[in-house]
Amino acid sequence: MDHVSTSFAGRTHWGYSRYMSDSQDKAPAWLEILKGKFIVFDGPDGSGKSTQFRLLGELVHEAGFDVCEVREPGGTPVGERIREVLLDPSLDEMAVRCELLLYMASRAQLASQTLKPAKESGAIILADRFISSTLAYQGSAGGLAVDDIMHIGQFAVEECWPDLVIIFDVEPEIASQRLNPELDRMELKGDDYHKKVRGGYLDQAKENPSGYLLIDAGGSIADTFKKVLEGLKAKFG
Repeated sequence: MDHVSTSFAGRTHWGYSRYMSDSQDKAPAWLEILKGKFIVFDGPDGSGKSTQFRLLGELVHEAGFDVCEVREPGGTPVGERIREVLLDPSLDEMAVRCELLLYMASRAQLASQTLKPAKESGAIILADRFISSTLAYQGSAGGLAVDDIMHIGQFAVEECWPDLVIIFDVEPEIASQRLNPELDRMELKGDDYHKKVRGGYLDQAKENPSGYLLIDAGGSIADTFKKVLEGLKAKFG
């Protein structure tokens, strides 16, 4: 069964070996421990999480494992339509509660259509963002209560909760240099907002060290990916 979401189907390979030396470009044997795990890649805009997400996705795919790769918001035809609304810069009047409910609606469809079947099959599930993003953006930065977010999240995803959330942390100056010049609606919210977002992610990692892996992503792509692999091995090995 092909678990790769419509968002990533047909993507070109990023090439793990493109970032690693010849002595490091073989899939490590311990990747077996990731089978059946649900791992979320998260962090502020410009943190480099999506690059690391794609690198690990390609590595486990080339190692022969069944892998389900999804992004949020989106990951399904319904979710991709919701994504268009959420990130549309012309809709700057959108209320934070509306944001929350739209993100959760996309997530509910993703859980039902993609995550549950993948989990039942024992695939490695990799997600670019999940409820940790809502806690940071609509919670820490948007002012909504954590309990409310978690209650709605539980309704939306039911049993589809990650085994690990990897947070990629960078200084704001570095993050801003990595952003696409054509900013989406969330990226346009301003420096103060994004400082609160970063603080929210750091708080999550501090409050739940067993469920989170905090990565300093200020270095090169290769150095950051080494930290990801070392962290995964330490968490699940």
